[in-house]
Amino acid sequence: MEDFYGHITYLFFYLVCGIGSGLLHVLFNMNSTVPALGASGAISGVMGAYLILYPRSRILTLVFIFLVPIPAVIILGFWFVLQFLAGINSLGVTANGGVAVWAHVGGFLLGMLITIMARGRQTTRWQSA
Repeated sequence: MEDFYGHITYLFFYLVCGIGSGLLHVLFNMNSTVPALGASGAISGVMGAYLILYPRSRILTLVFIFLVPIPAVIILGFWFVLQFLAGINSLGVTANGGVAVWAHVGGFLLGMLITIMARGRQTTRWQSA
């Protein structure tokens, strides 16, 4: 992802995904008194960006005892669905620690959105040159 965005822009991308994912987590956990700390939302943003840029790229995945190359769109899509379902399952439940799944969902979607917009800007810039 850093090659696509460049060093400084990637840093801003990472920070925006982290902050945005944290805000979504807060939105879905307004009454929680449990603090949330971590970079998983930002990492989720990187995963969302990877899905947009390299959906057919194969990821070596441990399936039982075998390493199997599986397309990124399947692995990351499956991971996102698991996070989203866990988030739906957590609605209405008082947070008492654990995983900030809404931060994962928010970071992933934000990373995808930013990358779609950035890729569109680069395509437009290349076409006009």
